[in-house]
Amino acid sequence: MKLIVGLGNPGKKYEQTRHNVGFMAIDHLSKKLSLEFDKNKFQAVYGTKMIDGEKIMLCKPLTYMNLSGEAVRPLLDYYGMELEDLLVIYDDLDLAPGKLRLRQKGSAGGHNGIKSIIKHVGTEQFKRIRIGIGRPDPRMDVIDYVLARFSKDEQPLIDEAIARTAQACEKWARSPFSQVMNEFNG
Repeated sequence: MKLIVGLGNPGKKYEQTRHNVGFMAIDHLSKKLSLEFDKNKFQAVYGTKMIDGEKIMLCKPLTYMNLSGEAVRPLLDYYGMELEDLLVIYDDLDLAPGKLRLRQKGSAGGHNGIKSIIKHVGTEQFKRIRIGIGRPDPRMDVIDYVLARFSKDEQPLIDEAIARTAQACEKWARSPFSQVMNEFNG
């Protein structure tokens, strides 16, 4: 089984904000696969679906961003999944809006949700898809920026990035992640 986790903050007030692009990607993929989030355990909502003989679990932690690892670790343990079967989707300030970056491992890069996952799984060795949200104007506070909605100019770029992220996740069900990286990076 493969676990695909989208990072974000639960609750209406955070829906469609830059920091919730991981949730948006998971929601898009769940609709595409007709997957229901029919489980609510381990501080997360999740559901599973078979894709070409591979069981895929989509997950949205309900811990709030900075504590995401508190949901991810128990899921891995309970279902006996290895770290090589984990893929995390999240926002990245250092990438232009809509740009994707797929990696096999890496540091948290200042992202508190990733810091929490690294802390709880004990390593930086897990797959990730970063979706660019761009940087705020220097006069704007970063927290206010990530908790704001996308501009009208950014939204089409984000929608396309979310669709490509869903395609990359589906491809990972059938292909090695290195092939997925070659196709979707950039």
